[in-house]
Amino acid sequence: MSQDPFKKFKTQKKNSVIKEGFRQEKKKYKKERAAYFDKLKEEKYQQKKGLGNAAKPTVTASAKDQKNSKATHETMPLNKYLAHCGICSRRDAVQLITEGKVKVNKAVVTEPGYKVQQTDEVTFNNKNVFVTKNLVYILLNKPKDYITTTDDPQGRKTVLELVKAAGQQRVYPIGRLDRNTSGVLLLTNDGDLTQKLSHPSYEVKKIYEVKLDKALVKNDFDKILKGIKLYDGVIAADSLAYADTKDKSIIGIEIHSGRNRIVRRIFEHLGYDVKGLDRVMYAGLTKKNVERGKWRFLSEKEIRLLKYLNASKKPAGAKK
Repeated sequence: MSQDPFKKFKTQKKNSVIKEGFRQEKKKYKKERAAYFDKLKEEKYQQKKGLGNAAKPTVTASAKDQKNSKATHETMPLNKYLAHCGICSRRDAVQLITEGKVKVNKAVVTEPGYKVQQTDEVTFNNKNVFVTKNLVYILLNKPKDYITTTDDPQGRKTVLELVKAAGQQRVYPIGRLDRNTSGVLLLTNDGDLTQKLSHPSYEVKKIYEVKLDKALVKNDFDKILKGIKLYDGVIAADSLAYADTKDKSIIGIEIHSGRNRIVRRIFEHLGYDVKGLDRVMYAGLTKKNVERGKWRFLSEKEIRLLKYLNASKKPAGAKK
């Protein structure tokens, strides 16, 4: 498999069109980056301003009122709290909570949106859990035959076994790759970043290299770009190309959908058998210099880029 996700991709577009596309992407990237850091500066300014106001004495609020106000601002939904504790993702936390596996102040709570106060005692598996302070970000080049989950009742190998040496902090995968899919997989204990990259509104791009049982014919090639109707709705590739002009059974596909097994289902719908599937890029990160089954920590720059990735696509209703 190619380490450079674009190296083998061939295109029918003119060079001038490609260059203009790159210029527009770069312009958009710089704009989003500037907006992100402007937002950070404004938040810091407002925070300092708020602290300055808080230092002034007040005669309208009692000590009890101030305490209640502080508690209100420090509440957190229970599923988000578990994610920040490094137990699992917010989505998986919802299932744990509804199954009655989480207690708050020794009482079972089954509502994921339950507001956890700073003074509450939260337990999972009869152990107290706390919001983690040390955030960890790992890029794994996942091999086949490992499942993307934190544990497996059937005793199958999980991706967590591959990153045991990363430290004591418990991490969990962002999204999923099925057992027979290899390639780029991110793991972290940062609940906010996991929520962001998993949310469809952010349209996180992924690039896969697909090995089919036979050559992809031009008619089916065009159908994938135009859009095909699956049982859960219409899906179209963002980009599609023959990764090797001499072997049209090897395809490069770029897609931002997070639907389950979506790449395999696209080709299976058209009568192809997917013999191999490798994710070569996720959210701008590649597996370059990371051997199959190995991992590395993300750099500070990579973490910053992930955190303001597609900032303009912030979903409606999300906190500012």
